[in-house]
Amino acid sequence: MELEDRIVSQFHNSMEINALTIEQHTPLIADAGELLLQCLVSEQKILCVGNGGSAALAQHFASLLLNRFRHERPGLPALALNDSAAMSGIGEETGFTEVYSKQIRALGQPGDILLLISTHGRANSLVQAIQAAHDRDMMVIALSGGDGGNMAALLLPDEIEICIPGGEDALIHGAHLLVLHCLCDLIEYQLFGG
Repeated sequence: MELEDRIVSQFHNSMEINALTIEQHTPLIADAGELLLQCLVSEQKILCVGNGGSAALAQHFASLLLNRFRHERPGLPALALNDSAAMSGIGEETGFTEVYSKQIRALGQPGDILLLISTHGRANSLVQAIQAAHDRDMMVIALSGGDGGNMAALLLPDEIEICIPGGEDALIHGAHLLVLHCLCDLIEYQLFGG
């Protein structure tokens, strides 16, 4: 019974984090969806970054926009900046801190959005990514956790941080995934209907 109790506990913890996220961030998620929609309608693109499990979520989100979420539709311009050749080359030459900022400075354009995902918000590579996005006149939407870390202080007043309460990375990743699916749904619904 101990194993089953652990499973039930994981699901209950996840439901609790998701309930807190709904209570605290539903308007922010809607605002983020609106920013992403305006970016796409203006024929701009979304650049997605994250480290570790958050990098996998960034790739997942970009692939859902490029391909489809619920329905067949034209692809939308989104790119996850975690190509292994680019990252290893930049990392070897200038250090891991610049793996995203260098790509953002090369690919980012004014009006693009940087979607940044981190469970803690303390990675120097992500701090540098925000600064690079601002240098390129891009908006930032940050999905974070805990206290938001160093990233939160860098965000401009009109930018959005959706900070998931709690400290366990696995639970924060789960909530981030649900937020990303909500954003995909909002974009598809507004662009292509239900």
